[in-house]
Amino acid sequence: MDRLAALREILARDPGNIFARYGLALEHSRAGQIDAALAEFNTLLDQDPGYVAAYQMAGQMLASAARREEAQAFLRRGMAAAERAGNAHARSEMESLLDEISR
Repeated sequence: MDRLAALREILARDPGNIFARYGLALEHSRAGQIDAALAEFNTLLDQDPGYVAAYQMAGQMLASAARREEAQAFLRRGMAAAERAGNAHARSEMESLLDEISR
């Protein structure tokens, strides 16, 4: 069974499994399926708005896909989530990417 199928099976049994949802989003992203990945990131963030890595990875994915405004929005939301979580490292990385794509 491939990774996508395995993750979908996990989510069919447990739709609230944020780790499987994050994995599915990353698999879609790696496959270049940006809209499918974005849908999974959004579902994950609806379930857990404090999941900092989801904002960061979605922002990176969108920046790589030249979807700058969407990337900026995710990064800004992610920076706020990282600030609330006390995750200075993630906040700094997102801030650097935001600066880079805002030029």
